Amino acid sequence: MRYFSALGHKINQHVAQTTFGRLFRLEGSSHSKEIKNTYFLTEVRAGLTTFVTMAYIISVNAAILTDSGATCVCPHNADDPTCQNSLEYSNCLIDVQRDLITATAAISGFASCLFGLTTNLPVALAPGMGLNAYFAYQVVGYHGTGNISYQLALAAIFTEGWIFILLSLLGMRQWLVKTIPTSIKIASACGIGLFLALIGLSSSAGIGAITGSYPAPLDLGGCPLQYLDDVGHCASHKMQNPALWIGVFCGGMLTIILMAYKVKSAMIIGIILVSIISWPRTTPFTYFPYTDAGNQRFDFFKNVAGVHPIRNVLNVIDWQASTNPGQFILALITFLYVDILDCTATLYSMAKFAGVVDPETGTFPRSTIAYCTDAFSISIGAILGTSPVTAFIESGAGIAEGGRTGLTAVVTGLCFLLSIFFAPIFASIPPWATGCTLIIIGCMMMRQIVSINWKCIGDAMPAFVTLIFMPFSYSIAYGLVAGILTYVTINGIFFLLRLTSRGRLVPVDEGLREPWTCKNSL
Repeated sequence: MRYFSALGHKINQHVAQTTFGRLFRLEGSSHSKEIKNTYFLTEVRAGLTTFVTMAYIISVNAAILTDSGATCVCPHNADDPTCQNSLEYSNCLIDVQRDLITATAAISGFASCLFGLTTNLPVALAPGMGLNAYFAYQVVGYHGTGNISYQLALAAIFTEGWIFILLSLLGMRQWLVKTIPTSIKIASACGIGLFLALIGLSSSAGIGAITGSYPAPLDLGGCPLQYLDDVGHCASHKMQNPALWIGVFCGGMLTIILMAYKVKSAMIIGIILVSIISWPRTTPFTYFPYTDAGNQRFDFFKNVAGVHPIRNVLNVIDWQASTNPGQFILALITFLYVDILDCTATLYSMAKFAGVVDPETGTFPRSTIAYCTDAFSISIGAILGTSPVTAFIESGAGIAEGGRTGLTAVVTGLCFLLSIFFAPIFASIPPWATGCTLIIIGCMMMRQIVSINWKCIGDAMPAFVTLIFMPFSYSIAYGLVAGILTYVTINGIFFLLRLTSRGRLVPVDEGLREPWTCKNSL
């Protein structure tokens, strides 16, 4: 053990003294701004952790975008309006889904590598969850039943990316971060932690302990698939799904125990262990059950290696936006405001979690480049046929493993590029393998909650609204909007009362309120 420790130390020292080490400002690189406690092997491990935590996006994003129908043509006749019974349409969707698996891996790899190299921040980028669902089910619609075509929606996303670059160069996105009150910014990070935990508890990308319900919005889940009703609610056998308990004990408890003993790569060990256990088809918790979906997954998994070219969705943008200008502008504006709030809040929260936010200015290094890189990746993603690319909150997994530089993001990006050749393997990591990891990261991000100014209701209530709206609205952007509106309303009323009463009606806790003025925020 001592031998491997000494070997690792030598490798870290050697890499730090190279041009590569100076590029990422690793400790020992002799760079004037070298980052303390940053080591090559730690960054590599952090990048691998981020990748395996967010690898689910390869298959999940492809599946969601495929539901839009993409470039497949459905005649939408009265007998079969969504072409559910059309064999030709179904075969087209299968080919499109494999195109989108390649496209998702490619844009995630490109964006993460570019972001790491240009910003030196440990944040990975990929097509965002939530944004892809909005794109598929509300803009384009299930199997193309929405208001605009898949090609025109991509045109809106491509345009959005360039508008973002302009806003970033003008300093608008940086100004937005500075303008947001401190308690709301802290609450955003904690809210993202709760959001991560909710994702980890859900069935779409987690252990399935929570499901949707009616009339209650949520209910206890954890039942085998055959006991789910049409709305995804457990009709019976709650908490009796073996996959749930495999995820909890082999993925969650094992990871926590390893972390308690400071075992490196604890999160990776838990994810890989659960994945391998879940691959045999004869177990009650297999990821490849003998169903149509399970057979399709297993057939793809058996390929192990191979590149599926992007044939159907590459550069299919409809440049003639004038065919439906009203819907095009509506989609563009919606993508703009959701993306700018979502990505801006996520980037700031990840930077704060990594400890690189300047407490005096409230900004992080190379913020302009970070926002421009994110925006450029959005437009490149549209060319590849994917929904908007954004900073991923799962980057917190790598940061929790010690990632502090852009090398973490580059390693994650290289893994995504490698997954183009091994997509069947990486697309077969079951959601219950990563669910508990997301819950653990959520716990770590909640540590900042003590920094919220709970002593003043004018700061505490907006922060709390931000905190709860993010997971319950299933949107970082909506949570931030709700918090800001609450802040403006409460403190605006206090200001008017103080003004009309000539200073007599002042809240008792006014002296405890965090200072905030437009002048200080610029």
